[in-house]
Amino acid sequence: MVDYIIRFLLGDSLACRVAASLVAYTSDETKWANCRVVILPSGFFDEGRYGQPSSLPVLPLQEMQDVPLLYGTPEIVRRDDRLLVSADLIASAFFLLSRYEEYVRKDVRDAHGRFPGRESLPFRANFIDRPIVDEYGRLLRTWLRRMGVELPEPERTLHRVNLTVDVDVPFLYRHPKGVLRGLLSPGNRLRALRTFLFDRSLDPAFTFPWIAAQNRDLEEEVHSFNTEAIYFFKSTGGTPQDKPVYGLHAKDTQALFAFCREQGITFGLHVSYHAGLHPKSIREEKQRLEEAVGVDIRCSRHHFLSCREPEDFGELSACGITDDYTMGYADVAGFRLGTCRPVRWISPASREVSSLTLHPLTVMDYTLVHERYMHLSFDDAAAYCLKLIDRTEHHHGDLTLLWHNHYLIPAPGKWEGELYELLIEDLMRRR
Repeated sequence: MVDYIIRFLLGDSLACRVAASLVAYTSDETKWANCRVVILPSGFFDEGRYGQPSSLPVLPLQEMQDVPLLYGTPEIVRRDDRLLVSADLIASAFFLLSRYEEYVRKDVRDAHGRFPGRESLPFRANFIDRPIVDEYGRLLRTWLRRMGVELPEPERTLHRVNLTVDVDVPFLYRHPKGVLRGLLSPGNRLRALRTFLFDRSLDPAFTFPWIAAQNRDLEEEVHSFNTEAIYFFKSTGGTPQDKPVYGLHAKDTQALFAFCREQGITFGLHVSYHAGLHPKSIREEKQRLEEAVGVDIRCSRHHFLSCREPEDFGELSACGITDDYTMGYADVAGFRLGTCRPVRWISPASREVSSLTLHPLTVMDYTLVHERYMHLSFDDAAAYCLKLIDRTEHHHGDLTLLWHNHYLIPAPGKWEGELYELLIEDLMRRR
């Protein structure tokens, strides 16, 4: 685990991978040979302390060159040909990457059993909008260069953009209950009836062609970073929060699947709210979706972002999911894992590094607008999103956007579509 965190902090270049062997995490002087930077452990991982409430950082945090430091002290001493660093970047990074706080503070959950972003240390310490694990990496590279090790900084461009859609409500009026609700609404009667009887493309929630057109513009205009469109589909669900449960083999759903194939969209499993409560159900949900779409499913995101416990990721890995896109807070956008780069899941219980890759969720539409969450105006939401994009770009990170197709239905005071358009236009200017 320690070796992985050191490699992750330094980065993916060949020079950085070689330099990882020049960093030690120990107070044992007999193990310092050939090291240029020695990070002195703060005692965080000591038996009797690890996993206890007393191991949590205490506010206000100290800082190391304006970077919040969770463990250790901001002191550096040069001894011969190496630096001895008291800033415990390993424990600090582990705390964020593993969701250690959620592992220890199990009594802190919202109405959906999720750890609230506003309860998190990054929010309370006012750095939720900064990927400080990546800032730790910049510090570590600086120290190595100070000791004569030639290391590059990551290119200041976005590495990848993930354009993701959670398909909670694919259609409003293509089923009897939906059209009945539409007929009871005076302003929607004609459209509801025409949609139900004749043409799925008339359905207000069928915003997929518009989204695909926006994404296609970005893919065609920008070649400095990779883009991928991923749509997460529900398979089933046994709670009220999972409704509507759409038939995977229904004609309309199959037509939507065909549209996704034509557009080159990647299919992902939208793990149900029910499976968030009962993770053993994930395997069956994955199999049901694979049978319906005819491809292996390797990507996932939890409905309601309700991967409730850090340990639950083990079920995703066990059933063949390789990439998860859940890791953002519902109530506040930012860097939940402290990084803007894909990172392997690290279990806080076993401290083992899994093969499952976590892709940090940068921003979700619902987070920005909902009155219980950030509840921002259009201008404030745009400014906040652009700040997150700037900081992701600064660290050559991956930007992951989450929009819902049915939130793009036009209505007075709704600006989710306008904001999405603005963000795509901004990304095209970054080419």
